[in-house]
Amino acid sequence: MHADDYRPPRWLRNPHLQSMLSSSRLRLRRGQLLLAASGASTRELILDGGDGVRLQGFHSHVPGRTAKGMALLLHGWEGSAESSYMRMTAARMLDQGFDVVRLNFRDHGNSHHLNPGIFHSNRIDEVVQAAADVARRWPDLPLVAAGYSLGGNFVLRLALRAPAAGVPLLRVASVCPVLDPALTMESIENGPAMYDWYFRRKWAGSLRRKRDLFPELSDCDDSVLRLDIRALTAWLVERHTDFGSLQDYFDGYSIAGDRLASLQVPADILMAQDDPVIPYVSFGNWQLPVQARLETACWGGHCGFLENWRGDGFSERWVAQRLQCAIA
Repeated sequence: MHADDYRPPRWLRNPHLQSMLSSSRLRLRRGQLLLAASGASTRELILDGGDGVRLQGFHSHVPGRTAKGMALLLHGWEGSAESSYMRMTAARMLDQGFDVVRLNFRDHGNSHHLNPGIFHSNRIDEVVQAAADVARRWPDLPLVAAGYSLGGNFVLRLALRAPAAGVPLLRVASVCPVLDPALTMESIENGPAMYDWYFRRKWAGSLRRKRDLFPELSDCDDSVLRLDIRALTAWLVERHTDFGSLQDYFDGYSIAGDRLASLQVPADILMAQDDPVIPYVSFGNWQLPVQARLETACWGGHCGFLENWRGDGFSERWVAQRLQCAIA
């Protein structure tokens, strides 16, 4: 499989339709059915994120079968372990003979109660430590990982840090990763209003839930939750991080330019030229090492890559094939 192989029917070549359908109830149901059809049993894990941090994960295993590897999956911002692409990728990996751990970032899914501090995109260390915990629990299973959108950014930073952290990560796959966060913010602000509405609504709901669980977050009142996405991010940076400015915060998790130059873990990256959230133009000057390969499709929207009306996805099949190469 290659990005050039993705040729959706003409009615699915609109990037906004792709992006909206990717998070639709129809596709969510498709993910549920595919994961159920795998025959896997799933149990909750509480993973060690270091320094007392606890992250929630879900381990899926086909009973009676010896797995040939472990796949760690990372979702996008305000997605969760139960997002359609997470379930569909899990089903694909299970079909390939892997076990799967679907990780929830801090304050995603039903994990807001586990840690008092608020999630932000520079909390990479706890994800690295959680990956190390997975590797310790299944030391005999080769470890691979994949991520989507912000999770695609996280998985590439995980790969960058894995060798020094002692995480035996063999290969990663990244779909529509956030490359330059400042440009992504501008894209959301200046694009169709539905994207700004979608992310602000989900983020405000998450912060409201966090505030209810931890009343000491009194600075997160309703007036804060009504801020636009840039102002709300600036509030987060000022009140709940050690970064001196919004740009410093963005720079902290940017993977643009040559920031992945020292990457040692093989990485495959899939991007759509018509992505309405992650500007494709920003990939033009990306400096990747020989261990990383970028593939671009003409269509796909943001983490869509839908192939038919049922919601089957090219990107989930692509991820499974690329990660399979680690142990082939």
